[in-house]
Amino acid sequence: MGYTITEKILLAHAPEKKDLHPGEFIWAEVDMALANDITAPLAIEEFRRSGAKKVFDKNKIALVPDHFTPAKDLRSANQAKMLEIFAQEYSIKNYFQIGQMGVEHALLPELGLVGPGDLVVGADSHTCTYGALGAFSTGMGSTDLAASWITGHVWLRVPQTIKFVYKGKLNKWVGGKDLVLYTIGDIGVDGALYKAMEFTGPVIKKLDMDGRFSMCNMAIEAGGKNGIIEPDGIISLKSDKDAKYSEIKEYDISKMEPQVACPHLPSNVKPVSQLKSVKIDQVVIGSCTNGRISDLRMSAKVLKGQKVNSSVRAIVIPATQSVMKQAIKEGLIDILAKAGCVISTPSCGPCLGGHCGILGDGETAIATTNRNFIGRMGSPKSFVYLSNPAVAAASAIKGKIAHPEEV
Repeated sequence: MGYTITEKILLAHAPEKKDLHPGEFIWAEVDMALANDITAPLAIEEFRRSGAKKVFDKNKIALVPDHFTPAKDLRSANQAKMLEIFAQEYSIKNYFQIGQMGVEHALLPELGLVGPGDLVVGADSHTCTYGALGAFSTGMGSTDLAASWITGHVWLRVPQTIKFVYKGKLNKWVGGKDLVLYTIGDIGVDGALYKAMEFTGPVIKKLDMDGRFSMCNMAIEAGGKNGIIEPDGIISLKSDKDAKYSEIKEYDISKMEPQVACPHLPSNVKPVSQLKSVKIDQVVIGSCTNGRISDLRMSAKVLKGQKVNSSVRAIVIPATQSVMKQAIKEGLIDILAKAGCVISTPSCGPCLGGHCGILGDGETAIATTNRNFIGRMGSPKSFVYLSNPAVAAASAIKGKIAHPEEV
């Protein structure tokens, strides 16, 4: 019997099992268990309540204060302090203070803490990002995470897999963000509920790593248990030819233009050409979806020599300290600042309505983030559109949603 790449990874992490099948529950070994300044405090409280005296492996836990840091208020300061105290008490190697940190799902791959074939769990729904590296990675609750810190294992159900095959050639200004938005628009926000989303085909093989991260990052927006892409190079980890899939979806993307998700769901997707009359108040370029160096390069390419519209606030948030330094070295920060953008320290920022640019009543934003639910970026009376960085940058210039070719 053939296995999908997801099934192979899960089987390898359940050594007592000789075979497995979708729907089966397994007790699996964990390679990395992570949390941030919102979810870790709950896990820490549960850990202490359990009476546990030690963590399963101090090198396999990551604590990243990225959501409300630098601390936006007293409560967020105290939550971040909990991570620091816990990390010191249990000698957690992978604790990242301000100056070292970045958005967790960009930072861990950057530091090589996650790799192909790993099993990763995190108290954050976008933990599915690491599937871009050929890892099985999924989000979970803080209580379950505390249990994994104690036992080094996770109890989960083996998901069915949907295979997504992308054929054709990517057009200019179209990338991983557009592919995944188009896919979510096709299958809906529950179209892959508790299923593995396996992205493959000639387009994916040519897609750069940052594009792959964007795609796997948003698997959860279709209800997916995980997103995953076969790793390149010398690592032999791929689905068998006779692997069984619950469904196979094929897309010819040769005529695809940049995609935009309209309020208030990531599945409410339209081509950018159909949204040219939508005025905006704010642009956000960043997040665990599109805050990497290639995203800043694309934004700077569009904004170079241009000016942000006087009616727009443009906020750029590099995903990690390393991305920030590289952007400075390449002159990207200078280009973006001269255009009129505000550059923030690495942080999740306003993505979840945290800080650094939340929206007021009646305001509209276009963002490179991953969710546009009601109230996600601030006021329940605001509106959020999702796009790739080029569309976001072009929109900043025009003062309304725009195709990069317009500028």
